[in-house]
Amino acid sequence: MSGADWMKPKPDVAYEPVDLQTDRPHPARVYDFLLGGKDNFPADRTAAEAGLKANPSSRIPPRENRNFLRRVVEHLAAEQGVRQFLDIGTGIPTSPNVHEVAQDIAPESRIVYVDNDPIVLAHARALLTSKPEGRTEYIDADLRDVDRILTAPQLRQVIDFDQPVALMLIAIMHFVGDADRPYEVVSRLVDALPSGSFLALSHLTGDFDQAAWDRVAAIYAKQGVTMQVRSHEEIARFFTGLELVEPGLPVVTKWRPDAAVDANATDTQVAVYGGVAKKA
Repeated sequence: MSGADWMKPKPDVAYEPVDLQTDRPHPARVYDFLLGGKDNFPADRTAAEAGLKANPSSRIPPRENRNFLRRVVEHLAAEQGVRQFLDIGTGIPTSPNVHEVAQDIAPESRIVYVDNDPIVLAHARALLTSKPEGRTEYIDADLRDVDRILTAPQLRQVIDFDQPVALMLIAIMHFVGDADRPYEVVSRLVDALPSGSFLALSHLTGDFDQAAWDRVAAIYAKQGVTMQVRSHEEIARFFTGLELVEPGLPVVTKWRPDAAVDANATDTQVAVYGGVAKKA
């Protein structure tokens, strides 16, 4: 196998045509637009631009959240020895993806991606590249459908539930309103993981400017997108029963920062808490 072969899509993966639902915004595509991506449509851009008017700093949280994701995977792979990742709410592929970061450190790493956005499904080939020593798979499922995720054959084929798993819930839980029992969803997912596993989670907060994020949430709600920012206390509740890794649950720019962090971004502008915790 040549050095570039591992980057090629799997030839045996079949993809059915998908309805991209371009007439309504989707969180993954809005996020893509805010990151400067091109995989979005007028409805997504309209929602994002309205959000930017309500909160001009709205581009900063996605950017710093993406940097947080990279640092988390580096920490889990290099310092905690994790070799299995379950990334739910994957979003549109934006390099570096979880498997790129993890397999750069440990080529044998195995990653399962989960999302329910049709455009992410359309781009799944980019998520199914893997170094030959490891493996990646993709599950088309809604985060709230825990049973569908946990019983998916792709998950059981890739993840060994006798070994630690990193559950990645990055910038996804603020799109799950209280009516959909977000804490129960996370608890059920964590309960399915073996001892020694980790939960990595980041979440928008209104702690520093609740009014601004309330305006953004109201704009998204009018277009059918749920957004519920939460307080530090409410976000910490997702880690109940787990041991937070230092430095705990700070604003993401303060979680093991490196040179890529925007040192000029204020907590108010970042507005995302993030942390990693271990299951005993």
